Amino acid sequence: MITSIVTGDIIKSRSLKNPELWMHTLKSALSTLNADTSKWEIYRGDSFQIEIPNISKSFISAIYLKACIKMVNGLDVRLAIGIGKKTYEGNKVSESNGEAFIFSGETLESLKKNKVNLSIKTANETLNKELNLYLKLALTFMDSWTVSSAEIVKLSIEQPDALQQELADIIGTKQDAISKRQKRAELDLIWELNSMFQQKITTLL
Repeated sequence: MITSIVTGDIIKSRSLKNPELWMHTLKSALSTLNADTSKWEIYRGDSFQIEIPNISKSFISAIYLKACIKMVNGLDVRLAIGIGKKTYEGNKVSESNGEAFIFSGETLESLKKNKVNLSIKTANETLNKELNLYLKLALTFMDSWTVSSAEIVKLSIEQPDALQQELADIIGTKQDAISKRQKRAELDLIWELNSMFQQKITTLL
């Protein structure tokens, strides 16, 4: 069975005196992405892992996690996507095993060394090179999202079919403010990248 694993750790988590500020946000984001609590886990205080069984949703899930964490002022997150076989199913995600888990764990370690905040690893090296170039380019604007940019990305992923006016009603602002925020967050590029990712990733199935 092919699956995807996203492993992450919060950057600068210790700079906030009250971890509850981001812990609630992280738990809420993880349970939104996978309601089965055996498929995600928070460990060592500020690290986490989640299984996204539908591999075509792994990229947008990682973006969602980044947006949620960046809504907490001063924080960011490193995220490693591993896509591959799951050879053993444990009672919780940390007890399961397979290349998806290994790829994700190895990639997170390399992110710390290379000071990059998002990367992917699959068994296909050519695909990895191509997708990681796109991800690096996307990080040039995603790493500098403001709290309001992160909020509009989170909301737009949660409500992909909502009109700008409907999003404005949820946040309590005007439609043109939503339009400006989406432009600043480069949301159109995120959706384009997601479509391309979904197309490319089908070669692994």
